[in-house]
Amino acid sequence: MGLFDRLRGDGAPRVAFIGVDGVPYSLLSDNEELFPNFAAIADEGTAGEISSIVPPESSACWPSLTTGVNPGETGVYGFQDREIGTYDTYVPMGREVQAKRVWDRVQEAGRQATVMNVPVTFPPQRNVQRMVSGFLSPGLEKAAYPDDVRDYLETLDYRIDVNPKLGHQEDKSEFIEDAHDTIDARFEAFEHYVEKDDWDLFFGVFMTTDRVNHFLFEDYERDGKYREEFLEFYRKVDDYIGRLREALPEDVTLIVASDHGFTSLDYEVHFNEWLREEGLLSFETDDPEELGDIADDTTVYSFIPGRFYVNLEGREPRGSVPKAEYDAVRDDLKERLLALEGPEGRQVVDRVVEKEEAFRGDHDDIAPDLVAIPNDGFDLKSGFKADSDVFTSGPRNGMHSFDDTALFIDHADASIGDADLFDITPTILDLLDVEYSRGEFDGASLV
Repeated sequence: MGLFDRLRGDGAPRVAFIGVDGVPYSLLSDNEELFPNFAAIADEGTAGEISSIVPPESSACWPSLTTGVNPGETGVYGFQDREIGTYDTYVPMGREVQAKRVWDRVQEAGRQATVMNVPVTFPPQRNVQRMVSGFLSPGLEKAAYPDDVRDYLETLDYRIDVNPKLGHQEDKSEFIEDAHDTIDARFEAFEHYVEKDDWDLFFGVFMTTDRVNHFLFEDYERDGKYREEFLEFYRKVDDYIGRLREALPEDVTLIVASDHGFTSLDYEVHFNEWLREEGLLSFETDDPEELGDIADDTTVYSFIPGRFYVNLEGREPRGSVPKAEYDAVRDDLKERLLALEGPEGRQVVDRVVEKEEAFRGDHDDIAPDLVAIPNDGFDLKSGFKADSDVFTSGPRNGMHSFDDTALFIDHADASIGDADLFDITPTILDLLDVEYSRGEFDGASLV
């Protein structure tokens, strides 16, 4: 490794982390002949399947991966969260992440960090060397710091994300072309800043992989119409990983990881409709649109993906469930969820996780009371409507999974074993020789 075959001279180790959002380990390990650069990292370093977090949703996963702590510490549980003491909801952005990011620790240690396209980092921080915010950013103009970074990226036709609406078209050709254009510009930007050689931590994320998986994963897994186009896209991802690896100086350790796995999608499961049919949720209006439209007698409501909240007296503003009945309501809901069957009689939910098992920290007051982890094929939705079906299908044919998350570490002394997302931040800090206390993290270093 090392196109430049040089060290900066200060002797301090460095790390480059490349995120490949939503890439399952099995995709890479089952096709080593197609993806030789991933295979080379596995052979010369280590690689393996790790676990994601509860819930395995990108808006919650990336804050946990980049802090080493669970959502009870980060304060981010998913794409949509609820304001304490109200039925108001919001979309968590970078400022809602309450735990210290790995790049903040690097900067505090007197080192430099370049951070590019990480989800849930808008607006860009000013305390790092340079940052380009990722998923949820409104556009490049306000997502890049400092200004010269934005000016350079504009010359590449760099975009924050693909246009997911193109994936809704029956003909996926335009979507696939857009995905290639997006990742091409992303790679060119990554390569440019990797070669500037002025950072101690480079942290960049390819999110286009997640988008391609959402609309083409079944084609790959079940030999569909766009299987070759899917594999062609991933051959490009592998090539870009190899070229970035080659560009890294000798004093850099490369880590490549996803935030969750992926599998084929058969049905979207609309849980608020299911709760309504079960008599656990009702609305004050015939045309509900938001959480605030639920009626006072509601017992439970749901957020994606598979998060369930008891309408608890004293916690929710119009709580209907007395605290004395909380455990009984939750136990009953858990039993109903595990008994739910899909249209072909398959069990929808693999397991149900109680909040005490998954979440702890200063911000667990907005934690879901239960989280359902689905069996493959069932994508857990919510939606505040009064006329939807429980089971539907749409343009997406791929869904997130808790397992089959990928981790590759280009370091001979790394050992993955029974690892999860929480282990990545302490591993990065260990490789950088940045001091930390073991008790600060829910994970541990893998080197």
